[in-house]
Amino acid sequence: MRGAAGCSRRELLVAGAGAVAAVATGTALGVADDVDLSKTPWIDAHSHIWSTDLAKYPLRNGQQVDVLAPRSFTDDELLATARPHGVGRVVLIQHHPYHGFDNSYLVDAWKRRPQLFRIVGQIDDARPHVDQVMKSMLKTGVTGFRIGPRQDRPDWLQGAGMELMWKTGAETGQNMCCLINPSDLESVGRWCVKYPQTPVVIDHFARVGMTGEIRESELAALCALSKHAKVRVKISAYYALGKKQPPHDELRPMIRRLFEAYGPDRLMWASDSPYQLTEPNSYGASVAVVRDRLDFVSESDRAKLLRTTAESTFFFV
Repeated sequence: MRGAAGCSRRELLVAGAGAVAAVATGTALGVADDVDLSKTPWIDAHSHIWSTDLAKYPLRNGQQVDVLAPRSFTDDELLATARPHGVGRVVLIQHHPYHGFDNSYLVDAWKRRPQLFRIVGQIDDARPHVDQVMKSMLKTGVTGFRIGPRQDRPDWLQGAGMELMWKTGAETGQNMCCLINPSDLESVGRWCVKYPQTPVVIDHFARVGMTGEIRESELAALCALSKHAKVRVKISAYYALGKKQPPHDELRPMIRRLFEAYGPDRLMWASDSPYQLTEPNSYGASVAVVRDRLDFVSESDRAKLLRTTAESTFFFV
């Protein structure tokens, strides 16, 4: 996604890398594993992580460490950022620009803390026996797969492998997590009709509001997708939407429309870190949108947005 003033994610992160580094210094990296989740009850349904250990976790296409922005954002650094704001568990999202289809760093993070992490992985749907691969990955914390248009795959919803992924998701409960634009919503809806038992998650409001304007036709299309019972939406990535800076109040009417369409059991908060950490944005400002600034939800509904929906969607095993 593009950030403020047309900046790329990388440009924004270079500018905000100091804030990330400040969080990650000193004893913050010594994140204890015996965390009391009653004190950090919330779930971040969407964050990326990566490591500078390219010998163990090489970047795709031979990229070098200087492409990483921020240079490091490990699982320890993520938890050190999240826990002061009441977030104890996180759904880790495979980052194709850096690691392609190699999910090993996320899987290793899950192995270190299986109670705290679940994974939305990426898989090449053109590979053989994709259904067997999905089932095998479920045993390593992968409860969803990121899908969507890519520069090398504009026909992303075509092919026998993609069809098999949707069929398998209905069986395993693994989510089809769609990183899409509003123009893709109609196509996703057709697949929801074809595979009504397959769980689907729409990332980042389907980027409605990324241009700075929340277009009624795009928001209506996203709300219309709620007629498919297995579709859920991440209300996330505030740094890239609307005015692209705190307190993000201009996004509240859009969240309210989605709340009325989907209800609290099908919406979940997420940060999209480390991208949300670019000044003047912050992790705390992202949490505050749902925790403090939605005056139309009850406390029990707020808990669903911040924990329960993500828990049932991704922490089901």
